[in-house]
Amino acid sequence: MLDHTGFVVTDLAAARRFYEAIARPLGLLTVDNGDEAFLLGRSVDEYPYLWIGISRPSYWAEGSRAGLNQTHVAFVAKDEVAVDAFYEAALQAGGRDNGPPGPRDGVPNYYGAFVLDPDGNNIEACFRSKPAL
Repeated sequence: MLDHTGFVVTDLAAARRFYEAIARPLGLLTVDNGDEAFLLGRSVDEYPYLWIGISRPSYWAEGSRAGLNQTHVAFVAKDEVAVDAFYEAALQAGGRDNGPPGPRDGVPNYYGAFVLDPDGNNIEACFRSKPAL
């Protein structure tokens, strides 16, 4: 099970605007994590969470920088309407289209949308419906 993940961004304020916008339709919230980072999750005390910040992680390899290696994070949405709202909120908050809302070939009962955040990370919201009997 996922405990947490995270990535470095170049502009914390722009990232905060973007992630706060997409958090609302997904039922998530953002919480300060010091002056150089914030967390995105379901609550202050719940895992998993996503750490987003501007400080250099101790585990980074030499030459690493924000946006150098694209990250992919997929968030669970409660329904297709939430996926659509995520996509629109992301575009309005400075995200770029990387795959509009809709079903995906080869993945049954799946509805998702992909956007690139301000640093080019691929952020997705998806809904998996129950198979018809």
